[in-house]
Amino acid sequence: MSSGKTIVWFRRDLRIGDNPALAAAARDGSVFPVFIWCPEEEGQFYPGRVSRWWLKQSLAHLEQSLKSLGAELVMIKTQSTLSALLDCIKATEATKVVVNRLYDPVSLVRDHSIEEKLAEVGISVQSYNGDLLYEPWEIYDDEGRAFSTFDAYWDKCLNMQMEPVSLLPPWRLMPAAVTGTVERCTIEGLGLENELEKSSNALLGRGCSPGWSNADKALTEFVEQNLFDYSKSRFKVGASSTSLLSPYLHFGEISVRKVFRCVRMKQILWRREWKSQGEESVNLFLKAIGLREYSRYLCFNYPFTHERSLLSNMKYFPWNADANHFKVWRQGRTGYPLVDAGMRELWATGWIHNRIRVIVSSFAVKFLLLPWKWGMKYFWDTLLDADLECDILGWQYISGSLPDGQELEQLDCPQIQGSKFDPEGEYVRQWLPELARMPIEWIHHPWDAPLTVLKAAGVELGLNYPKPIIDIDKAREHLREAIFKMWEMEAAAKSATSDQMNEDVFDNSDSIKTSAILKVIPKEKSSCLTYSSNDQRVPSFQNCNNGLLPRKRPLPVDEEKLHMDKPNKQNKEAGTSGREDLCSTAESSASKRQKSTSSTSTSIISFAVPQYCSSSDGRPFQDHESSNLNLTWHEKIDLEQTSNKNG
Repeated sequence: MSSGKTIVWFRRDLRIGDNPALAAAARDGSVFPVFIWCPEEEGQFYPGRVSRWWLKQSLAHLEQSLKSLGAELVMIKTQSTLSALLDCIKATEATKVVVNRLYDPVSLVRDHSIEEKLAEVGISVQSYNGDLLYEPWEIYDDEGRAFSTFDAYWDKCLNMQMEPVSLLPPWRLMPAAVTGTVERCTIEGLGLENELEKSSNALLGRGCSPGWSNADKALTEFVEQNLFDYSKSRFKVGASSTSLLSPYLHFGEISVRKVFRCVRMKQILWRREWKSQGEESVNLFLKAIGLREYSRYLCFNYPFTHERSLLSNMKYFPWNADANHFKVWRQGRTGYPLVDAGMRELWATGWIHNRIRVIVSSFAVKFLLLPWKWGMKYFWDTLLDADLECDILGWQYISGSLPDGQELEQLDCPQIQGSKFDPEGEYVRQWLPELARMPIEWIHHPWDAPLTVLKAAGVELGLNYPKPIIDIDKAREHLREAIFKMWEMEAAAKSATSDQMNEDVFDNSDSIKTSAILKVIPKEKSSCLTYSSNDQRVPSFQNCNNGLLPRKRPLPVDEEKLHMDKPNKQNKEAGTSGREDLCSTAESSASKRQKSTSSTSTSIISFAVPQYCSSSDGRPFQDHESSNLNLTWHEKIDLEQTSNKNG
């Protein structure tokens, strides 16, 4: 062990075991563990209320663990991460900073800038892989291109060598001597939750147990009790049939390598015992792990995916930027029970089953034609396991923006989905008490029920439960018209290019300027339902001039190349049943048309929050968020309606 002093910069790696950065620092000498909270640098991707609650609990757990090892976790709230690190370096006379890498667009830009600035003052920054099985720049096809389909990517991963050894937690840490002053604060001082949020957050603690040691318990419980039946039980939307590990993985309370190895060991055991169901369950679960890996791979190699579709033709899709429809969807008042139940569970708990995520996001994109970036941002604001890269992958999949994504014209009926995934209606009854007395045969489509049935169940459509916001046939017609319009605009753009005309065809989403959506807070509950000023904001589509190039630049995304990169028929058939609940891939709608030779170029990453939004007919909605925070629920709605009438 050397006598060096090292700053251990914790971010989303809040664990002791299998932590490469912490292990490297412990080997080199004394350590100075630090967590830096800089809300200003989070921009529009500032974490939502429930996500911040989890972070707070996890930090408290880590603080106690480090203290038991002999080192104290220093927490800092600042307006500049770089200046906070420089203060720590000055106070400890450290010569090195160690950190585990992050791959989301915000962190890539920030980390690159910090590494350059620290290098200028002679400070070494060493980063490690503490979040993935394989680094994004390690997986390429035979031509050196980045993969753009999941099956091809995951097959390559499974055939690669993986580091077999997990890093054991250090048994003792030597704290670095502090000779200067560091403006540290307590966990409460970080401001991760305010007083009004605590009453709501207290309910989260009844069903959630953040912290790295609790992550280990959750993994053990899932592997020993639920993994074997995962292939059959994963579709039970009203039960805890999944691993529930995603929040732990997001905050790095457990390493993905540990999860992968633990599950693989079970697979080997069941294979020896000829237990085919167990093997199938493991394969399906590992694909879920693979999709998480793939989400980071896409964001790294195609850093524009948080703001633009991977397929270039989607830039012509005529999204309907209707703020009222967006509000109805997120409040769970669409009139479709399974969709509404899912959105209300999300609002109340910060969690919904993966199948419900697919259903509600598909409804937003294909029934209401809402921009997928709005839904992506809302999930980021409200999910307990909010993960930007997974969020991007899921919404691009649903909107047909990926080469192997769901067909854009595929419109799944919520009524049929309800009968399939909630056959007894128990999930709907749990989250929609107004439908609790509806018979099973009508629970997922109350609008078809006879008046006598509705009356007996106490349901008055349009009063205590809304009528469907849009008819299914009408939604299918609108979706078809939008797709045709997209094709026409794409053809016109190609024609204009070939004729060397100066026609300017631009991304439809670029014209959608959106602001903070008005929060609907019932007056009688306003004391506990509070949110940060950043909650429920939808992302902007403006460009800025600063960005970070990947370590190895992929070649331009040629759309013809993307379609040719599809998995072969044998692989697709083998994986179809296994990926239904994991956003399973389907042949892209774009592949049914003439192959396009146009390319999508990588854009510069932008994170600006816009100042206003436009309605579907182009009229601007004024941003009343900042000046009318104290309005009641009804006053806010009246104000918005008046704004719409006045144009």
